[in-house]
Amino acid sequence: MEPVAAMAVLDALGRVTGWSEGARLLTGHPARDVVGRPAADLLAEDLADGKLTARSGIIALRHRDGHRIEVAVTTCLVTDADETPTGYVVTADAPDSTLAAQAFEQASMSMSVFDLQQRYLRVNDSACRVMGVSEAALNGRFFPDTVGEADYHQGFLRHLREVAETGRPVRYESFAGAPAMNREHLWSVEMWPLRTDSGELTAVGIAAFDNTEQYWARRRLALLNEAATGIGTTLDVVRTAEELVELLVPRYADFASVDLLEWVLGAEEPPALPDGGVDVRRVAHGSTRPGNPGAALRLGERHVYEPTLPPARALQEGHAVVCQAGEPEFVEWLAERNARSPEGSPYRKGVHSMVAVPLRARGTTLGVAVCVRMAHPDAYGPDDAAFAEELASRAAVCVDNARRFARERSTALALQHSLLPRGLPRQAAVEVAHRYLPCGSVAGIGGDWFDVIPLSGGRVALVVGDVVGHGIQSSATMGRLRTAVRTLADVDLPPDELLTHLDDLVTHLAADGSGEEIAELGATCLYAVYDPISRRLSLAAAGHPPPAVILPGGTAELVPMTAGPPLGVGGLPFEATEQELPEGSIVALFTDGLIDYRDQDLDGASDELLRAFRAPADSLDALCDNVVKAVLPDQPCDDVALLLARTRALGADRVATWDVPRDPAQVAVVRQAATEQLDVWGLTEASFVTELVVSELVTNAIRYGEPPIQLRLIRDRALICEVSDASSTSPHLRRAHAYDEGGRGLLLVAQLTQRWGSRQTAAGKTIWAEQPLPDT
Repeated sequence: MEPVAAMAVLDALGRVTGWSEGARLLTGHPARDVVGRPAADLLAEDLADGKLTARSGIIALRHRDGHRIEVAVTTCLVTDADETPTGYVVTADAPDSTLAAQAFEQASMSMSVFDLQQRYLRVNDSACRVMGVSEAALNGRFFPDTVGEADYHQGFLRHLREVAETGRPVRYESFAGAPAMNREHLWSVEMWPLRTDSGELTAVGIAAFDNTEQYWARRRLALLNEAATGIGTTLDVVRTAEELVELLVPRYADFASVDLLEWVLGAEEPPALPDGGVDVRRVAHGSTRPGNPGAALRLGERHVYEPTLPPARALQEGHAVVCQAGEPEFVEWLAERNARSPEGSPYRKGVHSMVAVPLRARGTTLGVAVCVRMAHPDAYGPDDAAFAEELASRAAVCVDNARRFARERSTALALQHSLLPRGLPRQAAVEVAHRYLPCGSVAGIGGDWFDVIPLSGGRVALVVGDVVGHGIQSSATMGRLRTAVRTLADVDLPPDELLTHLDDLVTHLAADGSGEEIAELGATCLYAVYDPISRRLSLAAAGHPPPAVILPGGTAELVPMTAGPPLGVGGLPFEATEQELPEGSIVALFTDGLIDYRDQDLDGASDELLRAFRAPADSLDALCDNVVKAVLPDQPCDDVALLLARTRALGADRVATWDVPRDPAQVAVVRQAATEQLDVWGLTEASFVTELVVSELVTNAIRYGEPPIQLRLIRDRALICEVSDASSTSPHLRRAHAYDEGGRGLLLVAQLTQRWGSRQTAAGKTIWAEQPLPDT
């Protein structure tokens, strides 16, 4: 059975002239009681002028038994042949008691119906709560009359008209307020056209979903994602704290601060937290107000949080502490801030919520972050506390990484400085200057090193090397290699042979590593020996850049040489190169950090380096500084070691040489000749020891060596006595017994001289001994 329509016919004066059966069933009034009466007698409330004769709307009727009936009415104007209004036909729909109607009324989202002129027709309970008024106060009213002039209200009206004019649905999001709400919410609004069975557009339906909680959840998730890339971009503790504050303000807090425990900023291990107040240092803070006028502490200032305050509780308890205005802890905290910084009190007015969250990483508490809200209308809640803990844990890991890096870098730098030569040894062959610049990159301190090693015969070894990798391991490896080179240099091996032994050592270390990574593998080294008497430079390299030679005229070129493979790689022999240098030449040894730029090719960097070497300088130190400034970027990405050596020459007046026949009678002859040479040099005081040394070394060469035999005296910073022969057998000290006729000569030489030794030469060997000169 189809429902019977409720219909009434009104004349131009508003009196009922027709009454349908459906109207009787709806109101309980029969036609005889209604026809001829004013329609207003049937209403349960007074209507605004014109509302009853409006095209559509909601009105309240009074049932015959007295109860109130709200109906949706549609009014149609009736005219005569001259189009003069003669009355109205009003059709009423009774309130729907079906599940659909109940769903509309009881829906949790805000729902409403507007006519095509943007007047309210229906409003559910949720919409009434949002608007803060009853449905009766809204029905029939024009939407702009019920709201303010905010942009989002104008946008709502614009979309409402668009649906009414085009008949197409609209869906959009708006961060907007509402009359009954104290803050803006994120609304997901959907509008759609309502049509009759014939397709005629009659009204616009609206559903508004409050997605505020989802919105803030997405914002918090976005902040966490941003924290993954925005916090910890540098391995600097203070900068990491600043990045955390920049992320929090203004999206999560109106003011935020980070206070770290004092030990975090040093190289100490973490102590236990004290039971009383907590001593912290302010490292970062930020505010929506320029200049942070409400900050109670200055950056870098130390402060003790009393144990009852929220920040101290957060540190002790290890979780976020949330406080709201009016709570005792909040009042105490705010009073303490105002007492510490009275000038900032006016800027703290309106503070209504705060959260203190500890910065904990790897089980260690590093500090505390405090977030405060003033202009932000929402107080911090449980979700905010959980978010703060998650964000703080991520930031704390970055702070701890920066702290550990700073500690390791400080340790590696101290280790490296302890292993590098502090004062270069005194020798006459070269004048030296050097620079060592550790990189400031996140990779840490590398393993670059250099050394100057005095050799026998007035010669000097110049060494520079580079260990693969960075950190303490590389610094320790550098120390091992430097010690190995010094040990091999003491044997007085030629450069290519020394590198061969060093390569074997690295290979053995790698073989004994039990599968662990050996930092020595891939290390590079350049070893050069300069002889001030012959003025010859002999050098060999293991995967290292060649040195540069700057001649006295200013010409600078790289030494042409074949660089062997890096240490521990093997496969190719090392080749030595020799070059004769004029006195006053500068030999420049350096590591690849001086030429290996990320934004420049190797050839271009080498050319730039040579141009810097050619520039005039007053001294070697000045040249070092000029080269470093000229070729290095502001932030070098690798360690740099630079060693400059200006060559000197020992002239013929400081060297005396005698060929010695293999005849024991010649010992006295060369001893006398040596004594006379010392008189010429003004070293008569050294004659006694020199005679003994010459006698012993020449006698051993005649007795045990092979001709040709040669004696050479060198006057350098020390007096050097050398005896060479063609035999490759080296002598050695031994203990002579009471009745032995020999075996005491070398022991006597060792006791009377400063140092002695032997070295292999291409023609045999050389035994040498040095004794200090007076006033040296």
